Amino acid sequence: MESILTLQNNLYPHITPSGAFYAVSHKSSNSSHTLLINILTDRESAPISNEKLLQWAETDDLDNALNLLYRMQRLEFLYGAETPVPAVELTDNTLTDLLPHMSDSQKAMLVDQDGFYFARSGFTHESAEEIAILASEAIRVSERHALLIKNNLNIYQNAWGLCDPTGQSELTFFPIYVKDSRYILVTGGTPQLHKEAFVSLVRALYQTADGVVGLGGFL
Repeated sequence: MESILTLQNNLYPHITPSGAFYAVSHKSSNSSHTLLINILTDRESAPISNEKLLQWAETDDLDNALNLLYRMQRLEFLYGAETPVPAVELTDNTLTDLLPHMSDSQKAMLVDQDGFYFARSGFTHESAEEIAILASEAIRVSERHALLIKNNLNIYQNAWGLCDPTGQSELTFFPIYVKDSRYILVTGGTPQLHKEAFVSLVRALYQTADGVVGLGGFL
């Protein structure tokens, strides 16, 4: 049966913070992940079209692609706007400049898959080195027990944190999977990943992975 969904003209796809988080918070890849990541990393800034949608969804089945886009829209992982997404101009300081926006205390850092930090805000160098090792070990334990956490406990989040007696996070480790690499975003205080700065951070990490520098509804 042919889909009754059709695209509106002249709209640009914008990934929401929740869509960006969904796209990078797990190792596994699926059609939703593929669509979101391809939109996030497309640098052409062109309005959505049937051709672009097929390219982003990596399929030649337009009906399936339209239904996938509609599902992502219903989940509020993306939306359509009349203006393109502002480009992330990646410089040597881009990641460091974005990190203060990740926490209410402006304390955050990025750790590579080997347990070394390469960008920080609000943490001293000495603390950052120790925290990077702690974050790497915590996420390694999380990955080792992933089946227990997901299948037995029905917990679908893989961030780990140190909390106060009320459950408020004081230090949190968020694994971020970009291509074949795993980064860890560490936040001190209350995380602020619900803001547009997080989307910019994810896009910047993809550009970094590509070697650019060293380290409204559619339907």
